[in-house]
Formats: sequence, structure tokens, C-alpha cells
Amino acid sequence: RDTQQADTEHLSKWKKWRRTSSKSLKKVLGEVKGLSSYLVLWRHDIHSIEGKFGTGIQSYFSFLRFLVLLNFIIFILMFSFVTLPIIISKYGVFNSTIAYISPRIIDDICTIYEPSGDKGLVYFYTYLKDLLSGTGFLEVTHLFYGYYSIDAVWISIMRYNLPLAYLLATFAYLALSFLWIIKRSVEGFKHNLVHDADPFQSYCNKVFAGWDFCITDPHAAQLKHRSLQYELQTDLQEEKLKQKIAERSMVEKLRIYSLRVIINITVIAILSGCFYSIYRVTVFSQENSNDIDNANSQVNLLVQYLPSMVITLANFIGPLIFSFLITFEDYTPAFEIKLTLLRCVFVRLASIGVLLFSLWSQISDCDSDKCEPCGYNYKLYPCWESDVGQEMYKLMIFDFIVILAVALFVDFPRKLLVTHCSCKLIQWFGHKEFEISDNVLEIIYGQTICWIGTFFSPLLPVIATIKYFIIFYVKKIVLIHTRKPAARPIRASSSNFFFLVVLLIGLLLAFVPVGVSIARIPSSKACGPFRNFNTSWEVIPDTILEFPTGLQHVLFGMASEAFAVPFFVI
Repeated sequence: RDTQQADTEHLSKWKKWRRTSSKSLKKVLGEVKGLSSYLVLWRHDIHSIEGKFGTGIQSYFSFLRFLVLLNFIIFILMFSFVTLPIIISKYGVFNSTIAYISPRIIDDICTIYEPSGDKGLVYFYTYLKDLLSGTGFLEVTHLFYGYYSIDAVWISIMRYNLPLAYLLATFAYLALSFLWIIKRSVEGFKHNLVHDADPFQSYCNKVFAGWDFCITDPHAAQLKHRSLQYELQTDLQEEKLKQKIAERSMVEKLRIYSLRVIINITVIAILSGCFYSIYRVTVFSQENSNDIDNANSQVNLLVQYLPSMVITLANFIGPLIFSFLITFEDYTPAFEIKLTLLRCVFVRLASIGVLLFSLWSQISDCDSDKCEPCGYNYKLYPCWESDVGQEMYKLMIFDFIVILAVALFVDFPRKLLVTHCSCKLIQWFGHKEFEISDNVLEIIYGQTICWIGTFFSPLLPVIATIKYFIIFYVKKIVLIHTRKPAARPIRASSSNFFFLVVLLIGLLLAFVPVGVSIARIPSSKACGPFRNFNTSWEVIPDTILEFPTGLQHVLFGMASEAFAVPFFVI
């Protein structure tokens, strides 16, 4: 202390002030960080779940919170740069007006688009059908691509290029999602490295440094105690399984490996059947939905929803079969979740790819000169972007309805029967555990739909935000009132990292259909901001041509393969 005082006396006034200011700033930042922790969404709920059910299940709810925040920010981005300028110009705020550019040399037949929005007096059922399918009055709202048939917005003396803003906002939300997931994945990867480095060190950290001595509330202390207990149970369970695996005889190993081969062949057969069924149903729906007259509106709605229903059925039955089969393969709890997730990923995410492939095969079906002179099947799809947006909208709505229906008509009745009925068959079923892999796949599947659909339906992220917000409370109630704690505890750190890896797979899958739609498929000539361009991508070089010559050479050089390929590899 005497040495520090002597050093302080010899400091200049400027250095004293700087040291004092630095300490004060650190103190203020620490207090702000402490206060901001109370503003974290669902902070108390997630801590309570962690204490009662362990960190593995808590990681699912933290993951759900992350997706709520991600979708809300994507919605803010799309609304601010795409929807808001149109709303401002519609009401003349800031002396703003809408600018239209005369169509380029395009055949008049390509510009015919008659959405069924204004139908006069209609039945309530029709509105309900439109709400579920995205047709009718919803088709002519800000929700879908076809509404944004504007070339520019003049705000006072500034020209706002809406097609360019639409495309850049699409790139921005994909890049934001990618970078945010990568950032969180790196954090999870660090935790995995620390844990896997030395198991004994992990035990010591939990036993001697795991307690938070800042806790003063008895309830919070109880939750922390349970959390540490679950972590130690998980470690002991994993060590026990490792010991069991090490002690296997040659006969046991041969039996287990043979069984795993048979089960994996069965899984491949199930996946193949799911994909073929989705393809056939999608083709049937697209070919017959327009042939049914309006009088048979119930049948028409059923035909429109056939792909969504078959995909949801495959998503529901597939994970149940996989969860049953994996119990015979004798893996560790953490690896069980990872393998089940990977199998379910191929069902859920690849089913979206099969659906889009089926749609594009219909849109680009140019037999018998169907695509002349527009470049796409304009008779069946005059505004194909809105049609794809409607399919994504239907998938999201139907997925939400199924999640609510399972909670109301499966989980709670099962709880009541097991509690109040002494039948041996019902007691054999018993209380269901909270399957983390199934629930994670549900929300990753929905998020992939949102990423793909946002280009075709700019306000889809706000629907996803509301959907996940409600799902949080639905899943919390289901967990607390109808589920039993997992028989084998699961570690949160490895689960969090793997959830993000699977989410990243979903995002990379979303890049493909969005990229193909922007760069390869001719844009609709009857609707949307890109109707004066051959493809959506053409707005980029068209804008660059307005720049000075030197800057043009630099930008075109960056877009060349010689620069782009090494850049993306790095």
C-alpha cells in the first residue's frame, strides 16, 4: 500500500485524472451490465427451468430465446428498408411519392396478374381460408412479394431505389444470421474444448468453484444447487457409460455393430419413402389446385394444404421412429441427441428442398412453349414469387397449428389418463420425457422456412417472432405439467454447440433456394420490384453502371471468379 501511495504522489495530474476516470468508467459499465441482465428476455423463467430440469433442457429454451431475438431483428431490417418506404410514400410523409418505370420490351401477356383480393361480400369461411392459405385478401397486402410492385420512392429530393434495397436487405438478413450463429458457435466450441481438455479439472471446477457466493435469495440458491447436481449427474453418467463400453466383449461389439447397420438401412428406407411421397403430393397439388372450382372451396383448401400436411406428417412420425430405434443402438445421451438430430434434419430440412424442387420444376416447365415469351410458366404462375411465399407461409402456419394441437390434444390428455387411470396399458406408456432433439428440430425447421420465405414474404419474420414467443410459453407449460425429468441427464454446453451447428446447416440450406431464385429463375414480369429485370440479381450490375468508370472496374473485378472464389474459400 505504501508503494502504491508513493507511486500515486509522483503521478502527474493528467495521469491521476485518467486513472480515476478509468476506474469510474469500469464501475459504471459493471453496474450497467448488472442492471441490463435483469432486462434479458425470460431470464427468471429460464433459470427456474434450469434448476428444476437441468441445463440440457434449459439450453433448448435459451436457444428458443435466441431465435425470437434473431427473427425480431430480421423483421426490423426488412420492415425498415422495404415496407416502411412504401408506407411513407403512400401517405405522403416527408413529401414522398411513388415512382413507376415503364416496362421494358415485354409482351403484354407477361404483365397480367389478377390476385383474388377484392371479391366484394364474401363468407367468413372464405376469410378463414385466405388466412390459412395466404390467398385472397392476404395476397394483396404487405405480406407478400407481389405487393411491392414499385420501382422507386422519392422522399423529398432523394430517390430511394426499392429493388436495390429489397435485394440488399435480403443479403443483409442472411449475412446477419450467418455471423450471429458463427459467433455463438465459437463460444460453444470454446466451452467444449475446456470441458474435453481434462475431465478431472471439470470436476474440480464444479465442486470447488461452481458455487456463486453472490446468491442471497433462498430460491435462487436452491436452483443453483439443483443445476450443479444435474451437471455432476451428467458427468458420472457419461463416465459410467464409457466404462461400460470399454468392458464390452467381442461378441457384444459384433451384436451392437450388426444391429446398428440394420437400423441405419431402415432409416435410409424411411427417408427415401418420405422424400418420394412429398414429391408426388406436391406435383399433384400444383396440378389440381387450380382445376377445382370455387364451389368446392373445402376440397380446394385441402388440396392446397396437401404438401404441408404430408411434410408435417413425415416430420411427426419420422422423429418418433428414430427416437425408438436409437434406444437399441446403445449410445451415450449426448451422442443420441446428435445422431437423432442429424437423422431428423434429413427429414425436415430436405423435405423443404424437395417441396421447392417440385415447385421450381412446375415454374420452369417449358414444354410446349409454355414459357414463351416470359421465360417461365406465366399461365400457372403469373407471380411465382408470391406463390412460393404462400407455400412457405402455409408451412409455417400449419407447423404452428400442429405444435399447439399436440400440446392440447396429446400431451395434456395423456397426463390426465396416466394420473387418474390405473389401466396397466396406460401406466405402461407413463409420463413422457421432454425430447430435446425433437423440440429443437421443430424450431430449426420453422426457422429454415422463415429464412427461405423472407425473400418471397418480407413480413414472415414477424410471424415467426410471434410464433416462437407463444411456443416458449406452450413448451414451458407442457414441460412443467406433463413431462418428467430425463432419466439420463444431458450436458448443456455440448447441446448448445450442436444445436447451433444444425441451425447453421438449415441456414446453408436456405442459401441455395434463395440464391437460385435471385440469380437463375427469371423474375415475374407482372409483379414485384424486379419485374423490369430478367433476374433479381440484374439490379446490382444495373446500379453499378451508374457509378464512375474507375469504381465500376473495381466492383466488377471483385465480382469476377478470380476474386470471388478465393474470397469465399478463405
